Order: sequence, then structure tokens, then C-alpha cells
Amino acid sequence: MNEKILLPKTLAIIGVGLIGGSLGLCLKKKLGDKIFITGLCRTENSMKTAVDLGAVDFASSDIEKVVGNAEIIFLSPPVLQIVPMVKKILPYLKPGTILTDAGSTKKFIAEELKKILPKDIFYIGGHPMTGKEKSGVTAASADLFKNKVYVIIDDANIPADVYEKFMNLLQLTEANFTPLDIERHDRCASIISHVPHITAAALVNLLNQAGGDLYFCLKLIGGGFKDTTRIASSNADMWADICMTNSEAISNHLRELQDILGEVIQAVDNHDRQFIYDYFSRSKKRRDEILEKFEKKFNPN
Repeated sequence: MNEKILLPKTLAIIGVGLIGGSLGLCLKKKLGDKIFITGLCRTENSMKTAVDLGAVDFASSDIEKVVGNAEIIFLSPPVLQIVPMVKKILPYLKPGTILTDAGSTKKFIAEELKKILPKDIFYIGGHPMTGKEKSGVTAASADLFKNKVYVIIDDANIPADVYEKFMNLLQLTEANFTPLDIERHDRCASIISHVPHITAAALVNLLNQAGGDLYFCLKLIGGGFKDTTRIASSNADMWADICMTNSEAISNHLRELQDILGEVIQAVDNHDRQFIYDYFSRSKKRRDEILEKFEKKFNPN
């Protein structure tokens, strides 16, 4: 590691779960004792687990002990808990502290933080586009971010040296960093992440309404249903918050999806095989194009 590179020596992780824990594991693997990582945990068991797994050097439920000396603070609780948490830690932050987050929605958080942050505390919005259907630090992995898209929200108000210090640290994750304006991020996240999660949950709820057929449906479940609904096993608290904080984009896209399904329903009712054939054909063609032209470019794994 080139010692001239501007790197923080202290990092605090608020929410040492899958994402926060994976960041800690990655940075400790890359930097070792060159960085001291603290973690805010609620229970003695979660503190012990985070330290034993090597995600943090020190864990506590004492906010001041966790954030008081941190140069960068990584916020990874459910989205609606981020702003209240910043309000709690704000009195203990030193000038120049950088706040970032892993929230799946960005506009809500940025607008709320803008109201409360002093000029010498900096917020850089981020969204690592990665995860697993399982949550918690025991599911964390040092390679979770590698080759995955990591959105960094454009903000011309962030000083160059602050941004450099921030990015020098995050680049150790080997993620593919993508700058986006905040409105576009929330719209795109709705289409490629939020609505698919809602749809996967809907399919599971549909199965649950099978009544007398439920037992036989369960016996018939294969890879298609499991693959399509895998993400329905995600954290309910996190996804409820996402829906509340990106409601405009999500509701608009759900209505568009509803219109698409409505056309399919009508075609099925009318036995319009050509419409149904074209529906599946267009979908297959477009998905194949995406996999061929874009997946390797943006996600080499």
C-alpha cells in the first residue's frame, strides 16, 4: 500500500450486518492494523459475533465510543433508521467526519440530512448493488462487493480532498463504482430492484392463497419457482422502509407492471396466442441482449 495515498485510519460501522459486516471484513483483509474499525451493535451477542468474525476491531452499544474518533461512518441500518441514527451520533462527530450509507433509496435520506448536518460534516450517498437473501453479519463476506456495481451519488458540494479520501477507502472493495444523480438512482433502483422484490413476494403470497391446492403445489415446486422467488426471503424491515422512502417511483412502476399484466390477462381470456407468443418472444430477446451486451461490461462475475 502506497503510504502517500490519503486513507482514513478509523472507520465506524453502524449496522454490522450483511453489508456493514462485509465492508468491515474486506477492509480488515486489505488494511489489517492500518485501520481501526468500530461497530455499533445492540446486544452482547452481536458485539461478540462481529468481533470474533473479524468484521470490526471493537463493538459497543455506546454511541460515543463507536463514532467519537471515526473519520468515516458507514451507515447500514434500514433506510428509515438512518436519519434518526445520524441525529443521535451528530453531537459526537468531529469536524471533517464523512458520513456514507448503503441505503437502497437516496433522495429521502439526502433531503433529510441536508436539514441537520453542519457544514463541516459531509454526506456522500452510496448504494452497493449487492446482497444475499440472508441477513446478518454471519452471512457477510469479504468479497461481497467485488465486481458489483456500487452507486455513488453525484454531489458537486463535496470538497475534492474529502471525496478522494472517501473513494480511496471504498476502492479497496474492488466494486465497479458508478456515479449517478439522485433522481435517476431512485427511478432505476425501483425498476431493477424494488419492484422485483415486491413481485417475488407477491408470487409467494399467491402460492399461499392456493387453498386446497397448496399441499400439491408445494410438492410440485421446482427450480423455476425457487429462482424467481429467492429474493422474497430478504429482510422485511429493510424492504418496508424502501417502499416508504421511494414510494413515487415504486408506485409508478407497479402501475406500469399492472398495465402489462392486464394486457396479458386480456390476451389469455381471449385465447390470443399470437399476443402471448409475442409477449414472451420480446421478453426473451431483450433479456438475451442484456446478458450478452451489458452484463459482462457492468458485472463481470
